[in-house]
Amino acid sequence: MCFSAINDKEDKTMNTVYEENPCGGVGRMRLDHLLGPEELKDKCPLFARVTLPPGAVLGFHEHHGDSECYHILAGTGEYDDNGVKRMVEPGDVTWTPDGTGHGLSNAAGREDLVFIALMIKS
Repeated sequence: MCFSAINDKEDKTMNTVYEENPCGGVGRMRLDHLLGPEELKDKCPLFARVTLPPGAVLGFHEHHGDSECYHILAGTGEYDDNGVKRMVEPGDVTWTPDGTGHGLSNAAGREDLVFIALMIKS
């Protein structure tokens, strides 16, 4: 996992962290962890609602030892699926299997790009 996030001490409703220039991308990404380590055990490294504000980019990164799914909730963005780029919008679901990579850009967005990220160990 390429995130090394900073805890947001002001948000007490859920474990919210911010990542600057995530995975070599641009801007600040917000992660609202929906479940913590106690609930996820060792099966899922990440289950969170993620927000990329306009101009932010989650850089391309590869998965080794886990796979990841995004479910787009709001906004539109450009999804990079191993070099193949396509637009995503609310209702779209992406899947990145172990050994492959992806990235997500809201560089041209006018509103927040919000999605659920679920990472599952292989």
